[in-house]
Amino acid sequence: MRWKSLFMASLFLAGMGRMANGQETPRAFVDGNGPGFKALTGDDFTRANCDEDTWKFHSDGLISCTGTPVGVIRSKKQYTNLELVVEWRHLKKAGNSGIFLWAPEGPLMALKPGQLPKGIEVQVLDLGYTEAYEKSSGKKANWFTCHGDVFPVGVKMKPFPPVAPDGIRSFPTQERSKGVGEWNHYYVRAINGEVRLWVNGAEVSGGANCDPKSGYLCLESEGSPVEFRNLKLRELP
Repeated sequence: MRWKSLFMASLFLAGMGRMANGQETPRAFVDGNGPGFKALTGDDFTRANCDEDTWKFHSDGLISCTGTPVGVIRSKKQYTNLELVVEWRHLKKAGNSGIFLWAPEGPLMALKPGQLPKGIEVQVLDLGYTEAYEKSSGKKANWFTCHGDVFPVGVKMKPFPPVAPDGIRSFPTQERSKGVGEWNHYYVRAINGEVRLWVNGAEVSGGANCDPKSGYLCLESEGSPVEFRNLKLRELP
């Protein structure tokens, strides 16, 4: 299949993992520079229910978000099969954000201020969120992680294991996220109703049987300043 050829063409060896014996091992990494990838800019997005100044697209590829109010910006077009590459970092401890895939048109267009869309969410959480949640709620943070959860919001998805206690979220198989102020790299592959997430070079989570499996791409503002950069997308057949 053509998408498999494109995927393999975009892999390159970047960064090195270190084994227990000290030997370096290569790690597969998709940088978004392969054939067909397109850098997404402000021209590719429009406001859904955020303020005009919530999001800013800079000339160097940086995308900054104030975090207020809660809401999203959305892509101007809908996508079905795609690969997505992006880097992100939180600017405040316990920051919260996310990337929505396949957000259905009806609910998205009807969003009111402070609401979030339906779709498949790829979680973007700072490591400090767990501590903040447990301190404020007095409960254990056993229903989410800060390392790349993938889960459905008002739509359908069968999560890959390990699965959260409620059976909804796909928990990451590895803890690879970096803390506040540090850049993290996400590679997302969404094909034929299946979503897979790579965090900093390793596949960690995802799900299958997504319904719908086509829709809008959204970036989430959820109460804390966050930055994205090098946002690139490749549409697949």
